[in-house]
Amino acid sequence: MSRDEMDRALKARFVPALRQLGFKGSLPHFRRQRDDRIDLLTVQFDRHGGGFIVELSQCGVEGITTHWGKFVSASTVTAHDLHPSQRHRLGSPEPNKDHWFRFDDGTQPTAVADLLCAHIDEAELWWATR
Repeated sequence: MSRDEMDRALKARFVPALRQLGFKGSLPHFRRQRDDRIDLLTVQFDRHGGGFIVELSQCGVEGITTHWGKFVSASTVTAHDLHPSQRHRLGSPEPNKDHWFRFDDGTQPTAVADLLCAHIDEAELWWATR
């Protein structure tokens, strides 16, 4: 299956699920403004093709200052702006472990997108407990 097919499936199934939860943005970066925080989600495709990870993070409502001193505003911050220790890979069985959503194994892109949607509760729990 191609990356274009996967993008179409994510846009048709996963992005609407994020919108229902109040997220703004477009592939690959999404953010949700809360009263006390910003929830972040980034989709990162494998550079060799066939899979992707979804990274979660969050920051304060003012944005962040990186460890090298660069300020990133709340309206432009992404999960990748935060240190890896402040991120979680959706579907990972434990912290600092990878979990890849694969579409190069014959799984239809719509099935992969549906699987990703099934992990939304995990994401909500992770954001709520930070």
